[in-house]
Amino acid sequence: MKVKTIVDETFQDYKKSAMLISACYCDWKCENEDETNICKCHNSELATSENIEIDDKEIVKRYLNNPLTNAIIIAGLEPFLQFEEVLHLIKKFRKKTNDDIIIYTGYYENEISKYIKELKEYKNIIIKFGRFKPNRNKVFDKVLGIELISENQYAKKIS
Repeated sequence: MKVKTIVDETFQDYKKSAMLISACYCDWKCENEDETNICKCHNSELATSENIEIDDKEIVKRYLNNPLTNAIIIAGLEPFLQFEEVLHLIKKFRKKTNDDIIIYTGYYENEISKYIKELKEYKNIIIKFGRFKPNRNKVFDKVLGIELISENQYAKKIS
């Protein structure tokens, strides 16, 4: 899978300790739709870093060998722009563990319904939906167990 980075342990993006896998591509929908012209993606620096090719088996092995992690997060840039790779990785994880897999996306449910349908075949999949919108009210998300940056964002357990 092509990734920007892998963080073996994160404690801020989910209620459980997790491995964070950063996707490589983005269509900049948050910035493009921002009518205030103040939206600055917090992943801009990540976007300029080089892509890293890492075997799915190595990612799974790294995760399973870390006793501190209890979940997998696939996040920004935009995971659904490399859906086939994400799905392949999920299949590899599901052969070894049923731990939660969380996908952070800037899309809304209606924009990725065909992908959601495919993901429902796998256990314990959670998706965080919604664009980043600056200067909005933060909201506590009960599914993720954390505060999200703007009230239009929410998570849903889809399977």
